[in-house]
Amino acid sequence: MRLLALELILSLLDVRGHIPRFDDFRPTPVVPAPAGAARALAAVLAVLSLAIWATVWLATELF
Repeated sequence: MRLLALELILSLLDVRGHIPRFDDFRPTPVVPAPAGAARALAAVLAVLSLAIWATVWLATELF
């Protein structure tokens, strides 16, 4: 009964035809990220972790 009511609402709103099916999506080729981007991300994470460590260390030394 609930499914029938949902189908009725979707058909009244004319939404039912706009819902894509699984077949409508074609797989896209996966392009690997450049090595430079991975190195840059690793460098940013290293700098951020060192900055957080230094902030916590300084806070514990001051208090």
